[in-house]
Amino acid sequence: MSKGSLAYDLSKYENAAPKLTSDEKTKIKVRKAKPEAAGSAPRIIVLALAAGLLLGLVIYGKVENAAIHSEISAETKYVDILRSENVRMQTEIESKSALKSVEEYAVNVLGMQKLDKSQIEYLSLENGNVVDIPDNSDNLFVRIKHAFEDFVEYLRG
Repeated sequence: MSKGSLAYDLSKYENAAPKLTSDEKTKIKVRKAKPEAAGSAPRIIVLALAAGLLLGLVIYGKVENAAIHSEISAETKYVDILRSENVRMQTEIESKSALKSVEEYAVNVLGMQKLDKSQIEYLSLENGNVVDIPDNSDNLFVRIKHAFEDFVEYLRG
């Protein structure tokens, strides 16, 4: 490596561009570039139609969503009405099946009366707490008939 100067010698490049005279400068005309059109007419129409279509689809979706929400709210109101009607009917059933109402129905509609103490009869059994069932002495044909009926009942379950 040489220990010379690393600086460039720019004098080589000073004469590179030809120098123009004032007459030549006036002859040079600068042409301005035409700006490119943003888009052709068919392209603009297609983009406008696509944008309109997308806008229409968004609006249609919002309308359908609103319609579904209105149906849901109407059905919810109907369910609430049915629930309140169910509660009303349950209380009506409970009131009709209460002991007091059954008693009033028996007295007023069916003409029943409460028992007096004079109507109560007590029985006393001589044998104590034992109940005797008489032995049925059926003949042979009746016993066969009962046995057959028991067998058929057993088969039926």
